[in-house]
Amino acid sequence: MKKLNQSLLVLAIGSLCYACTNNSNKNTVAVETRTDSLSSYDSATTVHNAADTASNPLVTFALKAAAGGKMEVELGTVAQEVSDNPRVKAFGAMMVKDHSKANQELMTLAELKGIRLPSTMPEEMQHHINDIKFLKGKEFDTKYMAMMVDDHKDDVNLFEDASKTSKDADIKAFASKTLPILKMHLDSAKSVKGSIK
Repeated sequence: MKKLNQSLLVLAIGSLCYACTNNSNKNTVAVETRTDSLSSYDSATTVHNAADTASNPLVTFALKAAAGGKMEVELGTVAQEVSDNPRVKAFGAMMVKDHSKANQELMTLAELKGIRLPSTMPEEMQHHINDIKFLKGKEFDTKYMAMMVDDHKDDVNLFEDASKTSKDADIKAFASKTLPILKMHLDSAKSVKGSIK
């Protein structure tokens, strides 16, 4: 019963935060910034009763995870379209499938926490995508898989940290659940990268 009451309280607070966010309540702080760095993307959100989003670990995690997930889905789609390598295409398909699912879960969780995730990626990430999406053949495969190894190293570090240190039980659970998938992605990315001759 106590657990049910706590769950109802969490849902009620989440709904209140969401309502405040959507109704432009005075307690809601909206900060929109557009520059080339990922750290500026950390501030592009709306958070209930949070004047300094950059120092909010919950917001920082959600924004970085969302940006990485969106990039992986977009590039996974490109990989399926432009690569001639069956392993690269299969990896791209896995990225689209797994990260689309994780992105949806994160969006639902962020909404519950009163965090509005931006619909676009940081400009720096978009530049990286633009740099490789028009490449073809082995040149695309090499750059894409190198990017996926680096990106998944960052993802594993981000999710590992959240799974151990987050003070939010829901974020901690999401990070813990997603972490093994990201580690598997990293191993796959290294393997595919190593197979490109």
